[in-house]
Formats: sequence, C-alpha cells, structure tokens
Amino acid sequence: MQFKHPELLYALLLLIIPIIVHLFQLRKFKSVPFTNVKFLKELTLQTRKSSQIKKWLILITRMLLFAGVIIAFAQPYISNSDRFNTKSETVIYLDNSFSMQSPSINGSLLNTAIQDIIENIDENEKISLFTNDANFTKTSIKAIKNDLIQLKHSPNQLAYDAVVLKGKKLFSSDNSSIKNLVLISDFQQKNQSITATKDSLIAIKLVQLQPSNQNNIAIDSVYISKTTVENLELTVIIKNQGNAIETLPVSLFNDAKLIAKTAVDITNDATTRFTIPTNSIFNGKLVIDDSNLQYDNTLYFNIDQREKINVLAINEAEDTFLQKIYTSDEFQYTASNFNALNYNSLDQQNLIILNELMDIPNSLGTALKSFTDNGGKLLVIPSSDIRIANYNQLFNGYGLSSFDRLNAVEKKITSINYSHPLLTNVFDKRVSNFQYPKVNGFYSNATNSVSSILSFDDGTSFLAQSGNTYRFSAALESENSNFKNSPLIVPILYNIGKQSLKTGDLFYTIGVENTIDIATQLQQDDILTLVNGENSVIPLQQTYDNKVELITNTYPNIAGIVSVKNKDAFLKNLSFNFDRKESNLNYFDIQTINNMSLNTTVASAISDIKSATNVNELWKWFVIFAVIFLIIEMLILKFLK
Repeated sequence: MQFKHPELLYALLLLIIPIIVHLFQLRKFKSVPFTNVKFLKELTLQTRKSSQIKKWLILITRMLLFAGVIIAFAQPYISNSDRFNTKSETVIYLDNSFSMQSPSINGSLLNTAIQDIIENIDENEKISLFTNDANFTKTSIKAIKNDLIQLKHSPNQLAYDAVVLKGKKLFSSDNSSIKNLVLISDFQQKNQSITATKDSLIAIKLVQLQPSNQNNIAIDSVYISKTTVENLELTVIIKNQGNAIETLPVSLFNDAKLIAKTAVDITNDATTRFTIPTNSIFNGKLVIDDSNLQYDNTLYFNIDQREKINVLAINEAEDTFLQKIYTSDEFQYTASNFNALNYNSLDQQNLIILNELMDIPNSLGTALKSFTDNGGKLLVIPSSDIRIANYNQLFNGYGLSSFDRLNAVEKKITSINYSHPLLTNVFDKRVSNFQYPKVNGFYSNATNSVSSILSFDDGTSFLAQSGNTYRFSAALESENSNFKNSPLIVPILYNIGKQSLKTGDLFYTIGVENTIDIATQLQQDDILTLVNGENSVIPLQQTYDNKVELITNTYPNIAGIVSVKNKDAFLKNLSFNFDRKESNLNYFDIQTINNMSLNTTVASAISDIKSATNVNELWKWFVIFAVIFLIIEMLILKFLK
C-alpha cells in the first residue's frame, strides 16, 4: 500500500507514540493503569474494573477513529504499476480503407471502431489520432467526435510500417512518459508486411477487427473486346470471393438510363458482354448488387467520339506497310515525299516517321527537335545508304548513341524487352520458340540495353527509344530485312502510333498518376478544368501546339464521370474508379508478429492502457472504518456500564 500524502502520517505517529510511551510507564510504576497521567487524569478517578475496561475500549476506539481519518486524508492506494503517477501518451491509427466497409455485428468495421473509440476513451483525455487521409493531433474525443462520426473511407491505405513510423513521430520527446501506439485495422494482406523493431519507450498494440464474413463480389474491369462498323462489344470482368452465386444481375446504364441487364453464374470469376452502337457518346455505368464491400459494386466508363491520331510519313521508300497499319478508322495518315515536304504541317502531327531518308538536313532536324519538344513522337527508319554525320547530329539531340558504320553481315534480332510499354499487352508470356527476324546489314551503335526495345544477339540495339524518339538501326526494306513479315512489326508500330496521342482509356484509376492527352489548341492564358457537378479543379497540365497533357492523381477523389472544359466549352468526359486491390479480403495472421501486443477489441486495448496507470483508491474504506469506530464508541458510551 502506498500514500499520495504520506506527510499526514506524521500526525498519526504524534498521536500514537505518546500514548504508547505513557502506557508502558504506567504499567511499570503503577499498580493502577493511567494513574498520574495528566491528559488522562479523569481515568485515574475510576477504580472499578468495569469502568477501566470501558475507558480502555473508548481509548482504543477513538485512537482507531483518528487513525482512520488521518490515513483517509493521506489517500492510500494500491497500484497495478510502479508508474502510476507517470504521464501517459496515446496515439491511435484508425484504418479507414475500403476493406473496412466489411460488415460486422454492429455495422461496418469502421463504424464499429469509431463507436468503440468514442465509448471507451474519456472524452477530455488528450490523444492523437490519424487515419489514412486525416490527422488529429493533441486533441480530445470531445473535440473530434463529429469528425469521427462523419469519417469517410479512403482509397489509399498507408503501408503498415509507414503507419508505425508516422505514429511514433506524434509522441513527445519526453522519455519518462508512458507511450502507447494503437493500430486499429482489419490488417488486410496486400503487398506489404508488418514489422517493428523492439522499442523500450513505445508499446505498440494491434487491434484486429474481424468481419462477420469474407464474401465479396466486385466489378473488376471492362474493355472493348470487338469493334465493327455498327457496334462495340463490351466485356465485363466480375470477381467473387466466397460462396458461389447462381444468378447475379448486372446492369448497364448510359447516364441514368438503363440500357441492358443480364445475369451471370459466378464461382471465382465470370465475364458478361454488352453491345452498344459504335458512333455514339456513351457515359456508362455498370452496377451489381452486393451487401459486403460497396465501393466495388459500380464501375464507371465512357466512350467519346474517337479522336484520330495524325501520322505523317516522310518517305524515300515505299510505305505500303505503314498504310496498312495506320488505317483511317483510328489514324489520319499522310504520306509526303521528302522533296515535297511542307514544313508548316509538322506541328499538326502526333507522330512523324522518317521512312528511309538518305539525309536529314539541318533545317529538318531543327524542325523535328521543336516538334518532339512540344510532345510529338518521332520514328526514324534509316536507309542502307545514309549520311551518317547528319543522322548522328539528329541523334545527339535526343541522347541516342551515334551510328558507327554499316555492317554488311547477317544478324538476328533475338532479344525482346517484354516490360517495355510498347509490348506490355502484346505477349501473354515470354516466348522461347519465337521465329526471330533478321537483317543483312545494320549500323553499329552502343545504345544502352535499358532503352532498347528489340536487340540483336550481341546485345546492340535494333529498336531503341529515348524520350519521344524511336530509332531502328537497320533499313526495313525487303532486300535488307524480313522484319516487315515478322509478327512484331504490327503491334510495335501500331502502339507507337497509339501512344503518340493518349486518346483516353475507358476509365482511369483514382490515386494513380494518369497522363491524358486532350486534342485541342488553347489560346494564350486558356486553361483546362475538370468539372464534376458544381465542383471543379484545375489539374496539372502541359500545353503543346496541338494538345494539352493532363496529369491527374488525387483528384477526383470520388468515383464517377467528370467533364474536361475550356472555360464553358465542353471538350470530353473522363471516367474514374477506385482501385480494386482491396476487394480481395485476405488478412494477416497477427499472432505471428513480434514486438507488438494483440487485442481483439478496441475496448480491451484501451482498458490495458488505463490499467497501467490506474490505482485502487483505499481512502473510502478508511473513512468507512472511522465511521464504524465512531458508532462503536457511541454504543460503548450508551450501553456499557
């Protein structure tokens, strides 16, 4: 037992010690107790044995009464810890990611956690609390109660190790205080781990909230699977985790109008298809009904009128293969003989192809550099007889290594950079039995393999990229190469054309950096805005001669379709959806995590924190004892004769 005011115990000693001393003196020198004791001389007048007993009882009772009162004022207690009187600091991480929409007994996991925090933490206690997208530092539950109740789900979850680091930074530098970091989450398993080094100053507590079930159905994606003159075929991918569903309705809307509805049977994943007119503006929304996670039950997409990509081929060789690739349904292909080139048309193009020119004069090189600096793409196909110095002057402006000389030897193209953006969606897997194309002559170069898309068997580059410029190191004419007959030529050249103007995907992902080209020419001081109802924002953008490049990341922050406008002039729509990575409800086994304590509820975690500084107050008991002794004394005075 300990005392908050031990100095008051001296009063008790001052009361007891003189009495004990006099008692011993009287017992030693007098035959009758208390004789000649000044402050008790009234007791010496009593001679009867019963009277002596009565006074003895009164004295003892009164001493115990005084002792009880004095000890009560000293505030005795029993502590669960030797740090009861130490300052305590609490920092809470509340996971508000989409997986916390999963149902629990009392609503969603997030709502359950918020309610438990409000109910179990003293409303005036100073704490710090942070979520994936909000921070409340050195505050109280009373001050942030409404913010917690209105807390929304966040599309981006902090990495768990980052949560620990961020939480530790919110504590004070006082090493003597008790520091508790509480992580409240379902601890969904993603491409991250949970680790923590042992920290003697900060106790980390994990509170893993368990959903009532782990079932979920999500609309994963949609893409155009077939295109005809009249119709587009949309393929919708749906994924399921949990029990198989025999009939799942899938609805397709254009704006608010229901266009079509179908049903699928799904165990793990399923696809369904819709057909819509080709030449129509379609602001689409796909909807399913699922009672678990809500954010992935709707997927927005839109199809605007297609913007044709301007491609100019400057030829000194036949261009039939280019005409077959850059067809009129997607491209505005223009062919120009080198001697008849109109320089004024260059800045209106998205892709310029130098098709086996023997020479690149300085005037053309300067115009091309200005074109690529303004966002245009350039593809260089050399002839078998070039003026190397002029070609190298062009290459030097783009950071490409120089051509050395023409090597008239056969060489196979054996290395494919599968991870290059041009080839990302071309191969399902790496091909080992590919029939590699070859060349009969090539220009040796030392281009780094990192920038190479296709390489020869000795590692030197056949097709390389540097910024907005692509370059072959050999002529593609049939006398020199069979590359035109290779299955690689169509996807490579087609993707170079398609990527020269980012005409827009069916939808973009919120929270990911997206680069979107808007084919428009702005006047000076004009700027594009993204408009969603009454809300508008100016995104990051770069203006070029014939397009504006938009970069989106944190906006929009809700799924839906937004409009791109130049002042009040509508240009096109863009659709945004949340990433589906949280739709897969797999969780960490936190029992295997070291250096952290585990709790199953918020209430138990808060209780553990309080118990470290709580004390069992005993002063009330001593007050009760004092009252009891007072009553005993009164009864003795009244009834004992």
